[in-house]
Amino acid sequence: MKSSRTPPEGGYGWVVVMSAFFIMGLTAAVLKNFGLFFLDIQSHFGVLTSTTSLVTSTAIAIFHLGAPVASVLTLQFSQRVVIIVGGLLSASGMLLASLDLSLPWLYFTMGILQGTGICLSWIPANSMVSHYFVRWRPIAYAIASSGECVFAVLFSPFFQWLIEKFGWQGALLIIGGLQLNLCVCGALMRPLEATQSPLQKTKYNLEGDAAMLPPKRIFQFSLMRKPELLLYILFAIFAAAGFFIPPLFLVPFANSLGMDKYWSAFTLSILALADLVGRLLFGWMANMKLGRNLQLLTIAVTLLGVVLLLLPISHNYWTLLAFASLYALLFGCVVAIHVTSIVDIVSLEGFDSGLGLFMLFRSIGGFIGPPAAGWLVDQTNNYSAAFYLSGICFILSAVFVALVDHLVQRRTLMEPEVQQAIIQDNSEAGKVQ
Repeated sequence: MKSSRTPPEGGYGWVVVMSAFFIMGLTAAVLKNFGLFFLDIQSHFGVLTSTTSLVTSTAIAIFHLGAPVASVLTLQFSQRVVIIVGGLLSASGMLLASLDLSLPWLYFTMGILQGTGICLSWIPANSMVSHYFVRWRPIAYAIASSGECVFAVLFSPFFQWLIEKFGWQGALLIIGGLQLNLCVCGALMRPLEATQSPLQKTKYNLEGDAAMLPPKRIFQFSLMRKPELLLYILFAIFAAAGFFIPPLFLVPFANSLGMDKYWSAFTLSILALADLVGRLLFGWMANMKLGRNLQLLTIAVTLLGVVLLLLPISHNYWTLLAFASLYALLFGCVVAIHVTSIVDIVSLEGFDSGLGLFMLFRSIGGFIGPPAAGWLVDQTNNYSAAFYLSGICFILSAVFVALVDHLVQRRTLMEPEVQQAIIQDNSEAGKVQ
């Protein structure tokens, strides 16, 4: 007999949301601003674009590959413990990277350690928000995820100033210190207390103290049998291949047009604000039921791909800013609902396992995307090729979301019929008896 955890729909849940807000900022926003270190690291070691991009792609891949492990640890222990460990690993990665021992050393520290730390912080934070809310889940998640945007606005010029003042090595050291605050955020993640029905309490009293132990939740690999989740995973792979290309190559593309480094950093701040508007807008639309989550997601992903295909026509700052802002707005719309849509596919009970599987397979696209874009840039000597690749990936991924939406809608329409058939079968069986 399972115990249940009733979402409080507010109260301490908003403390959880704010804690998740800071976690998103100290993980995803830091990763998003890796592009500011790109040219300095490339020139420092004198390597190709594709070789340098492996630092970012390694962090992205580990972030995704470790998702099932983070989900299992969350199920076995608690979100609080896992986030604190993740904070220690993230900070250690940046602190050790500042030693500047070699490029492979950066693959290990900025890539593996940082990616693992981000994973162990990001996954449990999303889990906590989803479990604390039902009715307000879309807007709660939108607020929490907007921490990535707000911190990106602050971090872009701040990181650029740190690089100018202390060099990229000194900047990494200071960022590592900032990421220790993840441990504080983790400490605020209070697990929900299990509640029991009167029937459960009676059963536990009869069976003794051993029965009072709450049952351990297990990772549900069986969710892979769901065709809807399999198609959503294909969306994740193609979308991830496109997700991480623009933030990595936007600054080098702007510099290739002759723009000042601080203007490039300022552009990232503007994009973060547009991203924030997109997340809050789509979170509100999903909460108001102005459209199905998967339906809204299909539209946003398609438009995002089209904008990225058009972005390389920019040849001056204001045109680039317009296209990039539109990209960021749509990116925010996608991020606002692509995780909570997993609940529509596997239900809340399977969310932790579904999110772990989703992130695991998304690592394929996250690992391939940036190096593939870097290889195209090396071959063509043109940063536009990276954005063309990203746009194509997004448009292909939208096809899979549309298929998932169709299957979920068909399942929803069939459920009342199935339930009615079960009731009729039980009724007939009772008459026979």
